[in-house]
Amino acid sequence: MKGKRVCSLIMTAGLMLGVLNGCNSNVESANADTEASVQETPVAMESVEAGDNSSEVASENEVKEPEVETWKTAIDGLPDDFIFGMDASSLLVEEKSGVKYYDFDGNEQDPLKTFADSGINYIRLRVWNDPYDENGNGYGGGNNDLPTAIELGKRATEYGMRVMIDFHYSDFWADPKRQHAPKAWEGMSVEEKSSALYDFTKDSLTKLFDAGVDVGMIQIGNEINYGMSGETRLENVIELLKSGSKAIREVSEDYGKDIDIVVHYTRITAKADVLTLVEKLVNAELDFDMIGMSYYPFWDGGMDNMSRVLELIQERYGKKAFLAETSYCYTTEDGDGSGNSLTEKDLVDGYPASPEGQATILHDICQYVNNVGGIGMFYWEGAWIPVGPASADNSAIWEQYGSGWASSYASDYDPEDAAVYYGGCSWDNQAFFDFEGHPLESINVFNYMRNGAE
Repeated sequence: MKGKRVCSLIMTAGLMLGVLNGCNSNVESANADTEASVQETPVAMESVEAGDNSSEVASENEVKEPEVETWKTAIDGLPDDFIFGMDASSLLVEEKSGVKYYDFDGNEQDPLKTFADSGINYIRLRVWNDPYDENGNGYGGGNNDLPTAIELGKRATEYGMRVMIDFHYSDFWADPKRQHAPKAWEGMSVEEKSSALYDFTKDSLTKLFDAGVDVGMIQIGNEINYGMSGETRLENVIELLKSGSKAIREVSEDYGKDIDIVVHYTRITAKADVLTLVEKLVNAELDFDMIGMSYYPFWDGGMDNMSRVLELIQERYGKKAFLAETSYCYTTEDGDGSGNSLTEKDLVDGYPASPEGQATILHDICQYVNNVGGIGMFYWEGAWIPVGPASADNSAIWEQYGSGWASSYASDYDPEDAAVYYGGCSWDNQAFFDFEGHPLESINVFNYMRNGAE
């Protein structure tokens, strides 16, 4: 999603883009239910009419089938290739920080396998150009350089999942509030920057393919409503996008791969603005295939508007549409002492902070997406859990391994946010694992949406 989103929302107590930025804010904690209940309602149907001398009973006892929660039902008409994606960009630094993940039997297990077993068929990985300071200290937020994406991408491929690469074309978080150019591109003209972006994209994709990563989709930019790589004029942004697209098409042809090119926007509530941006891309003859939208139901309004935007993108411009990011919490507790982006006051009516609430809202989101022909969704950072308890000072781990939203080393590159708010993860209450790394029942929603409860 975006570091900025994380930070800003939290520090205001309540990504503008504060989600991913995980700023420290005081939030109230609340215990969340961890299991959904299934009610059985036996109904006795015995009756004998008054004055009836027969001993025959009108009917034998009948027992209704147990109710099945909505989130455990299959979605009608769901295509076999509907994307159930998961952003797992922070996984490697979590593991380096000592975090362990388990299966439902309590055995230690690669969370990517847990995702694959649960019905996830795509893994999304962000890529930053150079997320390190001059001394090699990581900026945090996953330290998501290309080698990190290659390592995680290979693991995802081994478990049969495809990979979407999310190029931010920045050295750190990119989102509507900030689109910093990589350090190496500072001071470049648009033409020079376009050439550098072309080279970076082509080199990165070549290395991913050579490593055996099954890349199926590539984002050229992250939430670029208001700019990209330091450029704010739309014509300049489109020039950069064309360079990225050109590089992808060339490498895809060289390797005989079919890669979908994605442009990623947010602010889905501003429907007219989003549609105007897509129209301008089409009119400028940008070569791309899909529009990915960020949609967080606790910030971005109702599902009717969300699905209508996806529908109009497809109807008017002939581009496939999907949700590049979405999420919800299973608790309002703070797992690492660094505050949460989604707190009690942000909860959506009808969806409690519980595994059942988390699974139900995701089921409903996917139902809306599928109803309008959307091709799928990606859940944002379902394995980003605490590296230590909320009662401990975890700052040394965040700083060393980059498992918080930002480290102090990012201060020079991102002085407005990282320099002020660096710290831990604000997303731990929205993962699909509890604070100790055990999978939640809600992770099964992906298999249920496809096959129902058996």
